[in-house]
Amino acid sequence: MSRPRDPAAPGGISTPSGQAAPPVPPSRSMPPEPLAHRLAAPLGIAAALAAAAVCIGAVDPNEPGHYPACPLLRHTGLYCPGCGGLRGVHALAHGDLVTALGANALAVVGYAAFAVFWAGWLVRALRAVPAVPAASARGLRPGHWWALGGLVLLFTVVRNLPFGSALIP
Repeated sequence: MSRPRDPAAPGGISTPSGQAAPPVPPSRSMPPEPLAHRLAAPLGIAAALAAAAVCIGAVDPNEPGHYPACPLLRHTGLYCPGCGGLRGVHALAHGDLVTALGANALAVVGYAAFAVFWAGWLVRALRAVPAVPAASARGLRPGHWWALGGLVLLFTVVRNLPFGSALIP
């Protein structure tokens, strides 16, 4: 059942009582947040990570006693996927990519991937592009997350086998 058309009403549609429908305001998009608000989160994360990198660069994790030992390594003798990550950050802070890759190649690749995602986040914030959920923004479906988890598991298993000794920090 359609409503009768009223040429005097906006859009030519009348209400069930026969009165003209109230005018519909033009759709307006919300003005973007101020630049400082948009940049607060990405720049805050960058500042926190830079401070951590400076701290790890200044205090060598290769010297015993500065950082706690990995509990998995300490109690089982097995290397977790994060073992060598601090040594990798220390080497990167000193510009030594080869040593960082030798300490934990997976962590170094993860640091690079995070830097790319962070740069995209910063660009979106600068351009005032509306925020979207992180997984959909980067096209990561559940299958991608399972594949990433499988890669971390494979890395962990291989680095603890005799033929994977090159992956030991």
